[in-house]
Amino acid sequence: MTKPKEKILIIKLGALGDFIQSLGPIAAIKRHHPNAHITLLTTKPFEKFAKECGLLDNIWLDNKPKLWDVPGWLRLRSKLIGAKFSRVYDLQNNDRTAFYFKILHPKPEWVGAVKGASHSNTSPERTKGHAFDGHVQTLKLAGINDIEVDKLEWMKDDISAFDLKNSYALLIPGCAPSRPEKRWPADHYAALAKSLLEIGIQPVIIGTNDEKQAAELIMEAAPDTLNLINKTNLNQITTLARNAKIAIGNDTGPMHIIGATGCPSVVLFSNASNPIKHAPKGTQVHIMQNDDLEYLYPHEVFRKCQLILSEEN
Repeated sequence: MTKPKEKILIIKLGALGDFIQSLGPIAAIKRHHPNAHITLLTTKPFEKFAKECGLLDNIWLDNKPKLWDVPGWLRLRSKLIGAKFSRVYDLQNNDRTAFYFKILHPKPEWVGAVKGASHSNTSPERTKGHAFDGHVQTLKLAGINDIEVDKLEWMKDDISAFDLKNSYALLIPGCAPSRPEKRWPADHYAALAKSLLEIGIQPVIIGTNDEKQAAELIMEAAPDTLNLINKTNLNQITTLARNAKIAIGNDTGPMHIIGATGCPSVVLFSNASNPIKHAPKGTQVHIMQNDDLEYLYPHEVFRKCQLILSEEN
C-alpha cells in the first residue's frame, strides 16, 4: 500500500519585502520535505508570486476574518483541520497566526514563534534583525539549515520594448504614499540623474502613478532619463535589475526585489525605519541613512555610486 504524502502548510501573509525574504526559507522547507504536498496560506497580493515561484503544490488565500466574524473563523478552522497537515511552518509569526495555532485541535507540529508549539522559537534574538534571519533561526529548530536568499531567477519578462542604453541605472523614487518621510526628495533624484548622465549611465525611473510628479521633475532636469512610470510589472523590474549597473531607491518593496537579484543597490533610509531590520537582502546591498533625507545630499549618493561602480569594474 502506497504511503500517503506528507502534507505541509506554510503561512506567509505579507508584506512585499517580507514575502521576498520568505522565498529562500520556503525553498529550504521544500528541500527538507522533497516528497511532501506543500500548501501556502497567503493573501491575494502574493498569489501570483506563489504560483510562479515553482515551490508550492497548492495556494490558499486567507481572507483574514475580523474578530467578530465567527462564521469566517469557523470556516477557516474547519479547512485547516480538514486538510490534516502534519506540520505547519509559520513564517508570519504575528498575533493572527498565533490564534490560528490556538484554534487547531488536534494540533499539528508547528514551527514558529508561538508558545506551546512543537518547535517554538521564543528567543528575543529572532526579532532583532531581518525577518529572513529570524526564519533561519526558527527553521534550525526543525533541522533545516541550508537557507539562502532567493535570487528570483524564476522571475523574468521581456524588456526589449524599452529604449535602454547599454549602461543604465534604476531610480526608485517612491514608497508607500502614507510614508512621505521615507522618500528621498525628487529634486535630489533629479540632481543624481544629471550626474549619472554625465558619466554615460542612463537613469531609468521605475514606479507607479504616485511617483508621476517626481518623475516629471527628474525628466525636466535630466531629459535623457528613461521614464518607465506605470510601464513595468514586477517580473520586468527583476529583469531590468539583472542588467542594470546600479539601482538607487528608497526603503520600499521594489528595492527588495532588485536587491535580491544581486544588482548593486543603494537603499536610502531616514529615521522612519531601521535598516538592521528592514533593509533588502542581497549580495550587493548598500545602505545610506540620514535622519532627515533632505540632508542626504545628491553628491554624497553619487559618490557612493561611483565607488560601487569602480569596485564592480
